[in-house]
Amino acid sequence: MTDLQRPGQLPAVLFVDDDADFLNEIRFVLLSNKLCNVVTLTDSSKVLSELESAPYSIVFMDWIMPGLSGADLLPVITQRFPSLPVIIMTGVNDVDTAVTCMKQGALDYVTKPLDSSRLLSCINSALRITELSAQNRLLQNYLMGEPVVCPGTFSEILSRSEKMQAIFKLIETIAPSRYPVIITGETGVGKELIARAVHKASGLTGSFVPLNVAGLSAHMFEDTLFGHNKGAFTGANERRDGLVKKAQGGTLFLDEIGDLSLESQIKLLRLLQENEYYRLGSDVLLKNEARIIVASNGDFSKMMEQGSFREDLYHRLCYHRLHIPPLRERREDILPLVTHYVEAAARNIGKHPPRISSELRFILEAYDYPGNVRELINKVSSAVVANQTGILTQNDFPEVIVKERAVNDLTQKPGNGQFNLHVVFPTFPSMEEVEMVMLEEALKATGGKKSAAADLLGVCRQTVQKKLAEMERRHQARA
Repeated sequence: MTDLQRPGQLPAVLFVDDDADFLNEIRFVLLSNKLCNVVTLTDSSKVLSELESAPYSIVFMDWIMPGLSGADLLPVITQRFPSLPVIIMTGVNDVDTAVTCMKQGALDYVTKPLDSSRLLSCINSALRITELSAQNRLLQNYLMGEPVVCPGTFSEILSRSEKMQAIFKLIETIAPSRYPVIITGETGVGKELIARAVHKASGLTGSFVPLNVAGLSAHMFEDTLFGHNKGAFTGANERRDGLVKKAQGGTLFLDEIGDLSLESQIKLLRLLQENEYYRLGSDVLLKNEARIIVASNGDFSKMMEQGSFREDLYHRLCYHRLHIPPLRERREDILPLVTHYVEAAARNIGKHPPRISSELRFILEAYDYPGNVRELINKVSSAVVANQTGILTQNDFPEVIVKERAVNDLTQKPGNGQFNLHVVFPTFPSMEEVEMVMLEEALKATGGKKSAAADLLGVCRQTVQKKLAEMERRHQARA
């Protein structure tokens, strides 16, 4: 995608040749494949003004033309539009000409008559280069500190984590692409939410259509995706469109792709390679106009090594890859998520949101959440429903057990590890403020265990308990 190309639009390709019949043949081939929008010019003197007036992803240009030739135009185009790939076309298969083209900045060199498969391959390769160039420019801007362009795209994903913000920025760079996306991560990290964000960022006007493919037989998978004609099999009493058709102009999301049978993998591979399919019981070839996003919590390297997942399919799917970190690797998201889902659960059952005790905050933040965000939501919702006191404590989360950390992890020097005061006071702090910060850091380091925190601070357990009570009163006063 060029910087000027709008999300969801087909890329525009300009063909320049003085042979109008040749250009008509090119137009027919490309329009039937729906790979790009084709613009043709027979007058080479209009090339530069055309490039100035509209965004193009590729230029195919004849080398020898009346008036301005390809040899005349190529150096000018590469200077004015350095990120625009130019492919030279010529009827002369000459090595010296090819070398000259490449030296002057041409991406590729093809001879006439153009083979349709060679033409499509050239366009696909050039589009990938154009897209990667645009992505690199956007990522460079992000590295310079630019924020996410459209924060509303990610409004359903609550996160302050730098890792997640980096993923949001990457999503914005790949969103306009029509190539597949593969999303990996542990169970419960929110892979479908990320897929929906990619769809939303893409600007595609079609629907987001999700499907969990785990457990689908090869026949059920093919029927669900591609649909069937009436009479295609026993029970097929009427024609049915598949999900590929339903996702036309939008996104088809296939979850748990690692559980897909090898027979179904072949069907999906053909869809990706040819971008076309047949309904069951039909010999009419249909075009796929949906972007495909897949997700899995599996290890693809192991699956391919074991022969349970096709390597060629993986490489077709892995054009863009997003890996979502587990919740334990972005602990700064835990308490905001807990607070959000406490309020959501209370709202759903029509009760006032209970407060979260200070002790529980440290325990929840230190817990590893093997089920990630899904587990957090389930535990919080269950606790809110069962709570009768108006204050959530450790008793409301009996299954949350924080693992003991090694002593040397709890006693590292400031600046080297977890026990580190990341606090900036607007004025010189009082002793009371310092004590509270020390207590909070000790409780974080010990996973909310009061006795261990007391040992770490060199005070008795009753002192820690007293300070916690003071913190509770402060929270109540602020509420």
